[in-house]
Amino acid sequence: MIDKLTEKIRNTHAPIVVGLDPMMDYVPEHILKAAFQEYGETLEGAAEAIWQFNKEIVDCTFDLIPAVKPQIAMYEQFGVPGLQAFQKTVEYCHKKDLIVIGDIKRGDIGSTSAAYATGHLGTVKIGSRSYHPFGEDFATVNPYLGTDGIKPFVDVCKKEKKGLFILVKTSNPSSGEFQDKLIDGRPLYELVGEKVAQWGADCMGERYSYIGAVVGATYPEMGRILRKIMPKSFILVPGYGAQGGTGADLVHFFNEDGLGAIVNSSRGIIAAYKQEAYAKFGAECFAEASRAAVEAMAKDIDHALQTAK
Repeated sequence: MIDKLTEKIRNTHAPIVVGLDPMMDYVPEHILKAAFQEYGETLEGAAEAIWQFNKEIVDCTFDLIPAVKPQIAMYEQFGVPGLQAFQKTVEYCHKKDLIVIGDIKRGDIGSTSAAYATGHLGTVKIGSRSYHPFGEDFATVNPYLGTDGIKPFVDVCKKEKKGLFILVKTSNPSSGEFQDKLIDGRPLYELVGEKVAQWGADCMGERYSYIGAVVGATYPEMGRILRKIMPKSFILVPGYGAQGGTGADLVHFFNEDGLGAIVNSSRGIIAAYKQEAYAKFGAECFAEASRAAVEAMAKDIDHALQTAK
């Protein structure tokens, strides 16, 4: 799957992943009204609204991007109907030939970790039949429990040819409370980066490992260091746009081949119609505003990479 991701980034010239993280206040009134008319002001109604919201955005952007990243908590908050909307979103994105990164941030050990890996990336056997429950292509994973928590995911990735993005240096302001702490004179995020490189060494695609890392755009200097520590790991970069990251901040996350990183934007794209720059589209044409935001982001990243050469 890492080879497909690399190929799609080359073909689209857009190392961008759209974060499908729908909050109810992102969903335009006309979509909410239609969903509530059919299902009432219920969990089912909310799930229908976010599904229709996602579908329109995907329809308007799938030809520009290689991947999407649904954040499962945004769906779990609506219970079982929300999870059904999550699954429908994953399946629809696959129909559009998009790579799906399940932003699940799981972290446990033993059979529990294996069950998470099976549910999101693997195959579960029921009697004589086999199923791919959620069927994402990549998943985000928390490494706090060490190798015991990561190995079950790696085992499934090897079998299914899928991948991981392991949290190394996250974009949130308080990430340094733990991630920046010095251990034998080195920050913890560097040590985690070294483990990511080790875990991925025997999970190689053509040029990059199946095992990647999450490193926030809000910490570009740390990104430069981690790029050297993990030369064969793809880096998923959150924090662009709404969290303050810009194209210029991203240069060091990429390798000299112009690959090695994929940049996430969530509300900056899916709620673009609420921004002054895209207000002309209005709520009725929210998906077209999302398309325009993707195009602007692609230009920003490409300009930064070209300038850096």
